[in-house]
Amino acid sequence: MPISDDAITQLTRTGLNLIQQALSIFDSDLNLAVCNRRYQEMFDFPPDYVLPGISFEETIRFLVYRGEYGQIENPEEAIRARIEAARAFVPHYMERMRPNGRWVSVEGFPLPQGGWVTVYTDITEVRYHQQMLRARSAELSEQLLSNSERLSETNRALSAANTSLSAAKAQLTEMEARTRLTTEMMPAHIAHVDRSLRYTYTNRRLSSIMPGRPQQIIGLTGREALGEANFGKIEPYLHNALKGDASVFEFTDAGSGRRIRAAFTPDQMGTGPINGVYILSMDITEESQARAAVMQTRKRELAAQLTSGLAHDFANLLTIILGLQSRLDRLVLPKGAKDLVRSTLGAARRGGALLDRIASISGRREVRPVAVDLPAFLKDLELLAGPTLPKGIRLEIHASGFSVPVLLDAGSLQDSLLNLILNAKDAIGPKPGLITLDVHPVHETWIEFSVTDTGTGFSAEALDRALDPFFTTKGGEGSGLGLSMVYDQTTLSGGMVRLENTEQGGARVELRLPYRPAPRQSPPGMVLLVEDSDEIRESVRELLRSMGHSVIEASSASEAEALADIPGLDLVLTDLYLMGSKTGLDLARALTARGFTRIALMTSAPPADPLRAAAHGEFPLLPKPFDAKTLAQFLPTVTG
Repeated sequence: MPISDDAITQLTRTGLNLIQQALSIFDSDLNLAVCNRRYQEMFDFPPDYVLPGISFEETIRFLVYRGEYGQIENPEEAIRARIEAARAFVPHYMERMRPNGRWVSVEGFPLPQGGWVTVYTDITEVRYHQQMLRARSAELSEQLLSNSERLSETNRALSAANTSLSAAKAQLTEMEARTRLTTEMMPAHIAHVDRSLRYTYTNRRLSSIMPGRPQQIIGLTGREALGEANFGKIEPYLHNALKGDASVFEFTDAGSGRRIRAAFTPDQMGTGPINGVYILSMDITEESQARAAVMQTRKRELAAQLTSGLAHDFANLLTIILGLQSRLDRLVLPKGAKDLVRSTLGAARRGGALLDRIASISGRREVRPVAVDLPAFLKDLELLAGPTLPKGIRLEIHASGFSVPVLLDAGSLQDSLLNLILNAKDAIGPKPGLITLDVHPVHETWIEFSVTDTGTGFSAEALDRALDPFFTTKGGEGSGLGLSMVYDQTTLSGGMVRLENTEQGGARVELRLPYRPAPRQSPPGMVLLVEDSDEIRESVRELLRSMGHSVIEASSASEAEALADIPGLDLVLTDLYLMGSKTGLDLARALTARGFTRIALMTSAPPADPLRAAAHGEFPLLPKPFDAKTLAQFLPTVTG
């Protein structure tokens, strides 16, 4: 049976009262916390002075004015000096004779929680034996006796110092254990290397930041622990830190593709020598993915602002050119003029198509991640791409490592992969060839899509500029927007694109998209469907019911608010624009204020619509039209 806290306190107090030394403990506010019976007996304290809470100042004032410290000219000054010394909490040992003629040793040391403990020992008998030895031992020299006394005093002081050191060692051990526990719990790798760049400390988090690297790296060099590729990236920063320059930089782990932020701090005390480098490394892959998506969105918005006015004027000019050339085409013209007119018309129409593609790149576009079964997705892609390839060119698709659906923008990914396959076909040309699409996860951080062909490969200029808008190697046949669209769509999803030539001489384009397993299908529940169109409401109701959900219907925001208190309601799915004075966004905000959490909007408004733009990011948004599969993939993403 466990002992209660009260019982433990009583046992402790009984034990303290049995020891022959006086003991007192004052807290950090200089108030008495604990004392034993011997403390009251030794100093003959009144009962009020041994109660918890009595201040150190009151205790000292009582002792000073009673004459405990002899005759003092300025008692208040003596009291103030002793209080200041107590606040400093400095370990000490001293011996003094009390007014009653008895000797007492006083040893005290601070506590880690604040305050201090003091032990008082009556050493009168020790002093008496010293005096007897001095009086009766004529054979012993005065110097020997003095040395003996000093040695005895020193031994007692040393014993007090040892006690203080033991307490300090225990405190340091506890602090070290807490520090190590804290560093092990941090989601970062914390380490120290000496001047030879060999690890002297690590919190065993390296393998969680860089998969595949060892956990136990103490004694290893940075090159041995991190690998040649990673160490080559950070080595200059380590050497700079050894020169006294702290730094922070980001790099991509060569093995896993994770983005790592590393901080290097010189190990230096004041102006002393630099003994090594402290290293803090964090996995910021998700942060960098989000940052890339935000940067690409801002670039698109800037491009839209720059091109919208030009595109409008250019479209007007093309309209005029097309009109004039059409009139010329109807006239009787000299020989060869008809061909010039038709060429001009073709060029103008091509300019119009180019404007549409520019608008698709620079215009606002939302990423719509849905749960994608990659093997099935790639099978559909093969059916789409197959008919576009000539008989001499084969397409092989290899995928592995996908046992669960993943969240991807299926539409933009399909467009990107088709674009890369068609580019590979053009690179191979009329001769027979092979296009290979390999898909696999990379350390559950990325999904890598690699398109390789047996064509002529990228030129040096193409490797440098192929992702730039309007750069093309197809002459008048290409717009130069294909790969830039792939780059744009991939970056918006938080991914990256890399181009290279293979050892066999062909080209390889690698897309990496964030690896995000799709949430599991949500169980059936009760859905409040808010839609003012009877036909659409009926259609969506049937889709929800086919998934097992029960449905309550409303045609306006006010009607929905009245129904929202029905017990068991799991989800509200409302159209953005509703009949009446309140919109779906107004309804969603009102229900949120009432504590309802699972709310989603649906709309057929374009992305540039002001109300849709206001709702974007505040609530999950499902664009119309949608089918049962899209709705089933969307609902699990609506979390409370």
